[in-house]
Amino acid sequence: MKVQITNGMFMALIINMLYAKSIGMTQGIMAREVKGDIWLSTFFSTFQGLLLIALIVIVMRRIPEGDLIDQFHRILGKFPGKLVAISVFVFFVGAYGSIMATFVFHLKDYFLPEAPTILFVLAAFLIGVYAIHFGIEVVARMALIGVFSVIALNILLMLGSLSNFDIRELLPVFQSGFKETVWASRHHDTDYAMAAMMVCMILPLVRDKQTWIKSSTAGVFYGGMIIVMWPILETGVLTADVAAQYIVSCMQMARSAEIGLFIHRYEMIMIAFFALSILTQIIMTFLCSSIAVQKLLGLKDYRPVIIPVGLILSGSCYWLVKDHHRAMHFIEGPWVMLSIGTVVGLVSILCLAGLIFRKKWKTNYEVKQ
Repeated sequence: MKVQITNGMFMALIINMLYAKSIGMTQGIMAREVKGDIWLSTFFSTFQGLLLIALIVIVMRRIPEGDLIDQFHRILGKFPGKLVAISVFVFFVGAYGSIMATFVFHLKDYFLPEAPTILFVLAAFLIGVYAIHFGIEVVARMALIGVFSVIALNILLMLGSLSNFDIRELLPVFQSGFKETVWASRHHDTDYAMAAMMVCMILPLVRDKQTWIKSSTAGVFYGGMIIVMWPILETGVLTADVAAQYIVSCMQMARSAEIGLFIHRYEMIMIAFFALSILTQIIMTFLCSSIAVQKLLGLKDYRPVIIPVGLILSGSCYWLVKDHHRAMHFIEGPWVMLSIGTVVGLVSILCLAGLIFRKKWKTNYEVKQ
């Protein structure tokens, strides 16, 4: 029997998969494009993420036992299924690069500037390999604790920042233009693309199929609401011009928070609460890419490919994050097209293929049932 997770765990995985990079790097990138309208871009992106996740669940409910790769295999055949497995693996190689840039730049730039980059890459490799060996249920339980951590982080930051908050910094709205603000949301859409691809790979493992759409959209909605607090505070406290100057703008925000007389290094607390979310992203990327390779090679279990997959992910991300300019160029440019194009493209093809070959796959599915 397959291991299954509850709908609450599923929601927690979505929230954690969205959170860390969104507050860590995405807000600074958007601030460089639309300045004080970053909170509006975040709202637009959340709405787009809701539509995308709802579409994915509707499409995948046709064959609820199969993940994205299985569905292509059953509807279009073996070879298209293999091509999709390769596409999913390449997607998660890129996703791991953007996640590790968030992980490494937080720790190396603010706490351990003398530490070699390979140390952080090796730590993520060991944690990822060890965690996914025990399966998705363990990771999902960790993600539940991660949700409480990010809520605590948000509350503490809000308490420490409200005294310096100036709502006039949010005005005028759409100062960069409506089209430009909507266009800037593409950077945050890459975070929703990571969550959406994860949903494509683990949805069949969620126990209650009747509430898939409710729990997945709720996960995106709550994740979006938790995240949107950051651009609002960054604009109102730091100002958008200051936020735009930092690669990791959330750390500067944390440094400006004032909580009581004795907590001067709030960023230390932030990293502690932030850790579970970024580790969930690392582990789920390991898991989903290992499942993609398992399906590509036709294996019964993903565990034999964990280490080779981990080495490929770690090698590629080490090359990327060793140079700040190279990492930021990738995250702000090619990664946007690659991530959104892959998810939207694959889901659209699956939707159309399901409609065109409806008779064929439905007959096969009913015979198999």
